Amino acid sequence: MFVNRESELERLSRILKQETAQLVVVYGRRRGGKSTLLRQIIDDNTVYFSADMSETPLQIRSLAERFEKTVPGFSSPVYPGWDSLLRSLNRSLKDRITLCIDEFPYLVKNSPELPSLIQNIHDDGAHSNFNIILCGSSQKMMHDMVLNKKAPLYGRAGEIMKVNPMSVNHLMKYLDITPEEAVREYSVWGGIPRYWEVRRSSSSLEEAIEHNVINPYGLLADEPERLFSDEIRTSVQAYTMLSLIGSGCNRLSEIAGRMGKPATHLSGVTSFLVELKFIRREIPFGESLRSTKKTLYKIDDPFLAFWFTFVAPDKSRLDLGLTSQAMRDIKRKMPLYVSSTWEELCRQSVPFLFSDDSIGPGMRWWGRGKDGSPLEIDVVAESSDKKRLVIGEAKWSEKTNPVTEYEILQKKICNLPFVRDQKIIPVLFLKKKSPDLPDNMEVFTPVDVVNAFR
Repeated sequence: MFVNRESELERLSRILKQETAQLVVVYGRRRGGKSTLLRQIIDDNTVYFSADMSETPLQIRSLAERFEKTVPGFSSPVYPGWDSLLRSLNRSLKDRITLCIDEFPYLVKNSPELPSLIQNIHDDGAHSNFNIILCGSSQKMMHDMVLNKKAPLYGRAGEIMKVNPMSVNHLMKYLDITPEEAVREYSVWGGIPRYWEVRRSSSSLEEAIEHNVINPYGLLADEPERLFSDEIRTSVQAYTMLSLIGSGCNRLSEIAGRMGKPATHLSGVTSFLVELKFIRREIPFGESLRSTKKTLYKIDDPFLAFWFTFVAPDKSRLDLGLTSQAMRDIKRKMPLYVSSTWEELCRQSVPFLFSDDSIGPGMRWWGRGKDGSPLEIDVVAESSDKKRLVIGEAKWSEKTNPVTEYEILQKKICNLPFVRDQKIIPVLFLKKKSPDLPDNMEVFTPVDVVNAFR
């Protein structure tokens, strides 16, 4: 089942129909649906080649054989390198085709000169008879080959497409579930299509977790290690940092202390994890990222958040096969875990929930109130003219009393130090909407939040 990606397909189709041959780069995190997306545009004029880790001569031979249908006899010669193969291909073609190379970083690992060769071929017009699509899961390598100003392919690509994770709304449609169920499922699988496929093979969320995630033989039991092997040379540091964040260490000074390193030594891996959207920096509303000392680090990817919250700390027991015991603990702690995903979805949905399209994304705020007491607000969003503030609380509970929560919210608003003369729009994000709500109370439920992500 193929869902979403309409805009990506439209962009790819348009660029490949240009009068001149194009160089296209597609990248994104592992399991994100890049290959599935590319297969949607494959036709009789496309040669799709998925690279692997084998030696360069074998890869060259394998790709040459892929052209046999298009150019009979093309694989008969022995090509000494990539340059000769690609230039020979261009001379042999009578009509325009598209060459799609998936997992391109695998080729570059064995042939570091390949990006420079493609640069020369592109600059010489030596692929005038075929489009080139380069696709890869190593976001760092793909980024450095194309977007880095010193990279060989910088400025050459006619289209650079980063394939991002999909939304909770598309997950709801894919699994054919309710919005409330979608929030729970999204807190585990996030927006990664391959994880959705794994989930759909089980009859329930709990069965999918027990069979595929916490079971030592599960398909996703070692998924973080696989992700890091694609991306990070210092994978031990990254794994350790995510483990600490998953256990509740959210300040860089605390993380560094637990790792026994100066915080300055972690800047590289921290920036990289943020760039890949594995973690995010969280600061209070109204603070500057450059100057604030209140920065917290949270795991941004829902699956990694789940894995490092429940799987990593419990590895010893899981390796003994005690998955039933672990599953009981997960079920008991799940509501609290899902509530954090619900809060983040609420913050992200704010710009789409109001007819006034000037309202920005929501942020969290924490600090001291006007009375000096500690205070937290789940959602704060500001209009572009800074004259309106959306201020809200998100609750993931069956027993929430909306009227009581609304009164608590109003008291918090009166105690917020950053509120001046703006118009305040108080909002509650609740799991269920009570039928006896006051008319002046703005309440959003999973139906509203999930459907906001179109």
